[in-house]
Amino acid sequence: MTRQFLGLDVGGSSVKAGLVDIEAGHLIGELISAPTPQPSTPAAMLPVFQGLADRLQGPPGKVGIAFPSVVKHGTVCTAANVDRGWIGVDGPAFVEKSLQRPVVFLNDADAAGVAEVKWGAGRGIQGVVIMLTFGTGIGTALFADGKLLPNSELGHMEVQGMEAEKWTSAHVRTAQKLDWPAWIERVNVYLAQMYALLWPDLFILGGAVSERFNEFAPLLHSQALIRPAHFAGQAGVIGAALAAAGD
Repeated sequence: MTRQFLGLDVGGSSVKAGLVDIEAGHLIGELISAPTPQPSTPAAMLPVFQGLADRLQGPPGKVGIAFPSVVKHGTVCTAANVDRGWIGVDGPAFVEKSLQRPVVFLNDADAAGVAEVKWGAGRGIQGVVIMLTFGTGIGTALFADGKLLPNSELGHMEVQGMEAEKWTSAHVRTAQKLDWPAWIERVNVYLAQMYALLWPDLFILGGAVSERFNEFAPLLHSQALIRPAHFAGQAGVIGAALAAAGD
């Protein structure tokens, strides 16, 4: 029997959702989405979660939500690209009242990393794996022998006198009109600094920019192996479903 779990991935502009076959490692049917309400307060988000769950009509059971925040024991501790009213909220307890189903919250980059390590670019890799999602900021997920160290937030480490994501994110590349060589030079500095601290065996590069990996891959340099993310925009949903399943 197929084990199906619902995963949701909350972003600043949209919330994505899908049913995931957590035995085979892929979506069942289509990935759907709805606009993130503005402002994205907890109360405003509940109808979005409920609407997506109703549209998919999946089996009853636990729901996983990938959320752009540090999440400690279910409590939302930061607010990146969502309303600050979420800070201090017990995410699962709050959403469960609406969905009438058990809920698991986890950091969105951690969710993407979970999907990649289980079934994607990090599958079968032992040692230290770092997942990087390049977008508005830089999300990170850190794994040792397949085990997640949650909420690593390495996009906020200092590089060249500023936060890494304010110097190296995909948003910065676009805003400053950097070509691939100029941007990858910055990425290489960032990777070198992380390598010196954590000695990873593999970097997985995610975010929309990973879809153009072949264009800039020859410019990347690291003592660690570097691979593009396998699941692209589906990773957060798949990882959230995995978290719900407890896998």
